[in-house]
Amino acid sequence: MTSTGNFGGDEKRGFPAAFFAGLVVVSIVVIVFLVATHSSKPTKPAQQPKLPFAADAQNYAGNIHFQNLQLSESSNMLNEKFTYLDGVISNGGARPIEAMEILVQFHDPFNQVILRETHRVISDSSQPLGPGQQREFQITFEDLPAEWNQQYPTIRVTGLVLQ
Repeated sequence: MTSTGNFGGDEKRGFPAAFFAGLVVVSIVVIVFLVATHSSKPTKPAQQPKLPFAADAQNYAGNIHFQNLQLSESSNMLNEKFTYLDGVISNGGARPIEAMEILVQFHDPFNQVILRETHRVISDSSQPLGPGQQREFQITFEDLPAEWNQQYPTIRVTGLVLQ
């Protein structure tokens, strides 16, 4: 029986290759996880300054109507839930709307406000909403409180820029 003096030598040579292959697989799994969690979570736009709501705009707000409201829910791979409010804004007045902010309030079973958020549904960078026109909108809400009464939220115009 002859001995080569290389006891375990083949295993040592295979170790670095297996180690690096495992490192590559783990890196790919981590990258896929990070991409999936960041791309599946809706992002909130950067905080913008509040829109003005002068007396003429407050009077005009009665011409703005919210229709076809729909609530839906979705979750991402991390089982985080998101609630979407979809609807249509109608401009029933005689002036174009350049920008508009609304206050959305969710209530509990006792009709107390449990979530209050302001959203810009028409921005100054989008096309103005002309007289008699309609436009769809969607707002995403994260983490609605468990006390929510499962009813549609109240919506009120809180900022308005007219042409």
